[in-house]
Amino acid sequence: MAATNVKQFQSFCESDKQWRAREEFLLRNLERFQEDNDMDKLLALSMVWANHVFMGCRYSDELLGKVFAMANGIHIEDAPHFTTRDEIVKRNQSH
Repeated sequence: MAATNVKQFQSFCESDKQWRAREEFLLRNLERFQEDNDMDKLLALSMVWANHVFMGCRYSDELLGKVFAMANGIHIEDAPHFTTRDEIVKRNQSH
């Protein structure tokens, strides 16, 4: 897959900001996922990363560690911050 062809994977529900970040994720990792079946894996990993960053979705520590390593160095301006239920409970217990 050529780098110029990644634009075909932009979802209709992604904002420009989300797509630019996920596009960078795809482009940074494209060389490692050259086989046909590998592209599906790369797309899934890019969605896991984007869903976690932009929507606060939670995944296993192992999976998040993998996608964070793949996204190392990608800067997202004004990234949202999510507070988990566990953080809220912990904070309330300390008061």
